Amino acid sequence: MPENYDYSSFDSSAQRQETLGRYTAKTFGIMFLGLLVTFAIAAYLSNTFSGFLLMYRALTAMPYLHLILLVAELVVVVVLSARIQKISPAGATACFFLYSVLTGLTFGMIFTAYDFGTLALIFGFTALYFGGMAVFGYVTKIDLSRLRPILVGGLIALIVMNLLMLFIPGLAAMDRVLCTVGVLIFLAFTAYDTQKIRRYYLGFQGDDAMLKKASVISALELYLDFINLFLYLLRLFGRNRD
Repeated sequence: MPENYDYSSFDSSAQRQETLGRYTAKTFGIMFLGLLVTFAIAAYLSNTFSGFLLMYRALTAMPYLHLILLVAELVVVVVLSARIQKISPAGATACFFLYSVLTGLTFGMIFTAYDFGTLALIFGFTALYFGGMAVFGYVTKIDLSRLRPILVGGLIALIVMNLLMLFIPGLAAMDRVLCTVGVLIFLAFTAYDTQKIRRYYLGFQGDDAMLKKASVISALELYLDFINLFLYLLRLFGRNRD
């Protein structure tokens, strides 16, 4: 996986830019389809089986869900990037949508705790913040790959703090601080992962299979950024209907 590249070598001709634009649009299209699957399943389950889901809502308390998704973020970045040479484009796509379905099943339980207006408002804010950072990541000439050690370190710190909060009740008072840090980290990840689409595009020129796999992997990483950003904003500003 190409982590660094020379920006001065980028061909800015209209044709090349247009091709990069289509590749980026396709990647975001895959991500949006995954989000559609997740939120459609969650909305359906929370409305159709709300009584059943309310009974089991305790099994997916927010700290546990955040921990699962944070670990998933780290595992996806490491494992899929390491296996990009071996996995097929169809296999990568199947893994992405399977993960979207599983997340939707989990979100169905979370959604029973909030009214529709709250969820819609938080989703809107998430889309706004995510979109702004994605645009920044796409247009900036700053090499954001230098942020990778900081972002991965921050991700590991979030995992550790979420774990500690499960076993040390006194740390619950730091939840708002932790959520604010989480929002900042995943905003930065959004810009970083958006720029990484360009690195994949430049690094895998001439290899259609690798370009397709890289597009799906980038879509999954951006999907995870959006989901985690949504959950942290929900923890910060969402009002429980109970």
